Amino acid sequence: MQAYVNDRVMRFMGSGRVFKDNQARINSMDFHRTEDMLVTASDDDSIHVYNTASGMLTETVYSKKYGVSNICSTHSQYCVMYATRKPPANSNDLSWYSLRYHDIRRNEYVRYFRGHTGPLNTLAMSPKNDIFMSASQDKTVRLWDMRTNLCQGLMQAPGNPCASFDQQGLVFAVAATAGVIKLYDVRSYDKGPFDTFNVTEESNTPVPFSGLRFSNDGKWMLGMMEGRVYVMDAFNGTVVRRFQTGSQEGAMSMEAAFSPDSQYVLSGCENSSIKVWHLMNGNEVAEWTGHAGPPSCLKFAPRRLLVASACQALTLWIPPPGVLDLEMQ
Repeated sequence: MQAYVNDRVMRFMGSGRVFKDNQARINSMDFHRTEDMLVTASDDDSIHVYNTASGMLTETVYSKKYGVSNICSTHSQYCVMYATRKPPANSNDLSWYSLRYHDIRRNEYVRYFRGHTGPLNTLAMSPKNDIFMSASQDKTVRLWDMRTNLCQGLMQAPGNPCASFDQQGLVFAVAATAGVIKLYDVRSYDKGPFDTFNVTEESNTPVPFSGLRFSNDGKWMLGMMEGRVYVMDAFNGTVVRRFQTGSQEGAMSMEAAFSPDSQYVLSGCENSSIKVWHLMNGNEVAEWTGHAGPPSCLKFAPRRLLVASACQALTLWIPPPGVLDLEMQ
């Protein structure tokens, strides 16, 4: 893939398929790391599974009682992990915020993970093993093992946290206090962070991140917030790029992503488009249009030259065949 991802290819990416299977906003989605599969979660309580090789919807299940958000693929192609979206009917029912390990093929829950007492901000699977991480509005970050429902690690956060694993599964980052990102070694997180970055605006105002992502090569980190996307050096926290997404204060933060070769940054924008920037020179390379609303969900496929974005509709973006033929000559 790296040989064929360049400015020209990104500029000519177009809508390959559009799916209008949802009655409400798609709130999260995830590609499987080793299978041609994409899973989406919606505010209409549905979970849809798509085959990204054939471009077909293959499965639909519902979580009507609890709702579904923060959906993640697991290492099994038949199972997903997700969080509750709906508020509890009884405010004292703290088990309501359990994480749910769901076998889609059988449409049954495999395991519940209880401990959080508030809605979830982040759910992230380790790329290498059965460890996963959750960050909640209850100001805690928890580490879990899919094979047992016992919490493996608990960290108190001073603010509203978000978190992410690096692509090697060795390090995870937590942003909780505005402008502060802490890096932890997965094997010794109980000893505290091994590094801390202070990220500020050009006016020295701390940056309140709503999401974090590592690049595949481990060199860069994305920080998402209202109206902006930050690219930081993953080794020292230096901000190397700031990209505007147009969201106003109080608006939903747009999801951003690196391309698999770490050359490009993509983000949904408030004007319902997707913008693509070259990381090294900061130039805007392309703007893809076609969504009816702001595409708050965005993912680059790990196995194919394919991008998925979603508002209420899901769009799969691919390059025209002629463009790739020219690049291969």
